[in-house]
Amino acid sequence: MEKELKIEDEMKKLDEYIDGLETKEGKLIIVLHYAQELIGYLPEDLQLHIAEKMKIPPAKVFGVVTFYSFFNQNPKGENKISVCLGTACFVRGSQDIYNEFRNKLKIGEGEVTKDGLFSLDGIRCVGACGLAPVVSVNGKVYGRVTKEDVEKILQEYS
Repeated sequence: MEKELKIEDEMKKLDEYIDGLETKEGKLIIVLHYAQELIGYLPEDLQLHIAEKMKIPPAKVFGVVTFYSFFNQNPKGENKISVCLGTACFVRGSQDIYNEFRNKLKIGEGEVTKDGLFSLDGIRCVGACGLAPVVSVNGKVYGRVTKEDVEKILQEYS
């Protein structure tokens, strides 16, 4: 019940934000960022709400959300783990590191642990190829990660 009240409050803030825009044209990405900041992710019903509120086709909202990798359609964990699977990281074993995180956390791509503590994503190049393989947790970058480092990284956030 408390969570539902929080969502209602956040939706009210979102509506006020959209209503306060001088013009809605060209503001979809800004509104989506704001919505994700408030709610944490952009589920389908929220995307439909934004489309209706901004008077734009739902397909346009969905297209933007699915095109840009910084938008999430699923909830994320308190600690967001990203493993770079770009070329430099991949050839240095990042797939094995990614699989080690999956095994330790017992989750798959884009999923959240049952306790809500961790989520896991494979991402493309983060621009730190000299540190490959790279893992990022809540924006903190770990370079030259090995499978043996996975447990230590998880313990840091447990």
